[in-house]
Amino acid sequence: MAASSEWYEKDYYKILGVSSSATDKEIQKAYRKLAKQYHPDANPGSEDKFKEISAAYEVLGDGKKRSEYDAVRAQGPFMGQGRGGAPGGFNVRMEDLGDVFGGMFGRGGRRGGSGPQRGADLETTLGLSFADAVDGVTATVNVAGDATCATCHGTGAAPGTSPQVCARCQGTGSVNENQGFFSFSSPCPACHGRGVRVDTPCPTCHGTGTTVQNRQIGVRIPAGVEDGQRIRIKQKGAAGRNGGPAGDLYVVVKVATDPRFGRRGRDLTTTVRVSYPDAVLGTTIVVPTLHSKVTLKVPAATRSGQVMRARGFGVPAQGKHAAGDLLVTVEIDIPKSLTAEQRKAVEELAKLLTPAGEA
Repeated sequence: MAASSEWYEKDYYKILGVSSSATDKEIQKAYRKLAKQYHPDANPGSEDKFKEISAAYEVLGDGKKRSEYDAVRAQGPFMGQGRGGAPGGFNVRMEDLGDVFGGMFGRGGRRGGSGPQRGADLETTLGLSFADAVDGVTATVNVAGDATCATCHGTGAAPGTSPQVCARCQGTGSVNENQGFFSFSSPCPACHGRGVRVDTPCPTCHGTGTTVQNRQIGVRIPAGVEDGQRIRIKQKGAAGRNGGPAGDLYVVVKVATDPRFGRRGRDLTTTVRVSYPDAVLGTTIVVPTLHSKVTLKVPAATRSGQVMRARGFGVPAQGKHAAGDLLVTVEIDIPKSLTAEQRKAVEELAKLLTPAGEA
């Protein structure tokens, strides 16, 4: 019997909960107990566990298979590496073992080049005005990278032809080779692991199914996006190969500053100046918002630095997020120079405000 690569990565004794010296009867008893516990009819959702238990018993419950399993486990996957002493005269090289635990020794290298491959993720930058970042916007970004060939639509075959199932591997993309204890799998040399053969390659992409293109992709930017935030757009990255899915596109947002407003989470911030008399006596002021104006009442005895709130005039509501507010900081405007009349008035006010006995 050819050894499966699964023998190296799975401890069947541990799966059945017995020691490596367990008797046939103990193994059978352990299997029956676990099979009853994890049978899908009695325990829905346990199909994978039941299959694992059954696979373990299929080997350990058979005397010949168990002996082969014990021998292979004792030797390990690197047997004979240094001197070419593996069974059948096969010399296992370190470079051939890159995917040993995935069931692939591969004399032609790693299996990563065969079968469908996901496309690479791409990243681009999008500059936004302060207002667009607050409100959200639909924008267009230019992306250069692998894209599905427009001539063959990704098949790699010339127009009027189509890929044919590889006769050697029957479309699996790999071929198996038995050597003593071992069963090795490697990418099919006839189709290079694709599972199909292209007899007449596409003249545009030369059979790859992809071409380097500059694409314009529409991006919906949600309201309230912040500077440096990355937005993921699924399957808008580089095209996949051999029928694999495209990668993702990440858009990094760069938000311009605004001379009037700042951001504090979903709240906008701004500053207004009021005269000293208005701060003392109270007044009503008109404050600009991002797109309109709002009237606020400044209460009497307002101090410099005091913050007033205009509810709902910040970042608009988006999904589970409520609308933000506009936070207005009041600064008292102190004149840098006074006329003689103004100075006299301030001096008179100072006398009136000075408590008795302190003059």
